[in-house]
Amino acid sequence: MLRSHLVRVNRLVRLYNTSTREKLKGYEFYEKTLGSPKYIVGPMVEQSELAWRILSRRYNAQLCYTPMFHSKLFYHPIHGEDYRRDQWSTQPEDRPLIVQFCANDPDILLKAAKLVENDCDAVDLNLGCPQYIAKKGRYGSFLQDEWDTIHQLISTLDRELKVPVTAKIRVFESVSKSVEYAKMIESSGAQLLTVHGRLREQKGHHTGLADWSKIKAVKDAIKIPVIANGNILYYDDVQKCLHETGADGVMSAEGNLYNPTLFSEQTVPPLTYQIAQEYLEICRDLVPSTRPPIIKSHLFKLFHASLPVYADLRDKLSSANTFNEMWHFTEKMSLRLQREQQTNDELDGSPDQNGIRRYSPWRCQVKKKRTRVII
Repeated sequence: MLRSHLVRVNRLVRLYNTSTREKLKGYEFYEKTLGSPKYIVGPMVEQSELAWRILSRRYNAQLCYTPMFHSKLFYHPIHGEDYRRDQWSTQPEDRPLIVQFCANDPDILLKAAKLVENDCDAVDLNLGCPQYIAKKGRYGSFLQDEWDTIHQLISTLDRELKVPVTAKIRVFESVSKSVEYAKMIESSGAQLLTVHGRLREQKGHHTGLADWSKIKAVKDAIKIPVIANGNILYYDDVQKCLHETGADGVMSAEGNLYNPTLFSEQTVPPLTYQIAQEYLEICRDLVPSTRPPIIKSHLFKLFHASLPVYADLRDKLSSANTFNEMWHFTEKMSLRLQREQQTNDELDGSPDQNGIRRYSPWRCQVKKKRTRVII
């Protein structure tokens, strides 16, 4: 009862502070509201949900983004409430927090953003999604040639919201065009810019490496804080990226999914089954509950190095549809991996020919391939 009362009080205080405080800009916003974060968990559709954000914050994530929400679905007058109940949740301790939307209509974006402005520290415009669904829906990186539309989207939020507006972009082939693009977004009213150093075409089998030199060029050219994104698989990558780009912070998305402790300096990554158990305990205790498909997706990534060996457990996870089934799967996988640990030596994490470090299968590790290119 006392805890419930304190949560309500904290929420009222947060609502009051959000409604009465001055809307800060640029570095004042970055420092005073966000706390000068250097380690940032990026927006991931149905993956950076509340339970995963709680887990990531325990391991030194200093700022988290929600999954990308579709502004039209979020605000929809008939189905919007169901969409929000299904997709969006937070709590007073889930701060600092930036809520991300995709959009191409300033009025709809504003109406959606108004629904979250009292429960977040900023609203972000997704200008980086390169997937076909974004092309079909005319949002994400497929707006990057529509500068007037982008200006209207950002300037509307800057003018009308209680909280600042930020943006996340991809770069162009040309450094100069990437810089001019960033300047346009800054002049439209964005108070922080995340730059993913890949082109719109770099996705799937053509992902390749992000170009940190373009991030540095943007950082050198604009006056608002810049967050670097791309090529972040290990803690060492974070430090190298900060040094080479001069960015104010570094965002990890996919790397965080394979190892949510990525922002903590360690000699070896954590045990997969311990991280999975910790995540499941968060999900078990959280209200509202995390949807089973989201949990399953996280478990597939955490255990990806072990699932090919234990085909029977892989099949169990594939067919699992409830939290209890995933809990029991994790218990069984934990026992198998602990036995494997007792009879096998630890791999030392030496990088392979693609620069991917190989650890024992009971350790959190990335699956992604990357070419050995000096950035």
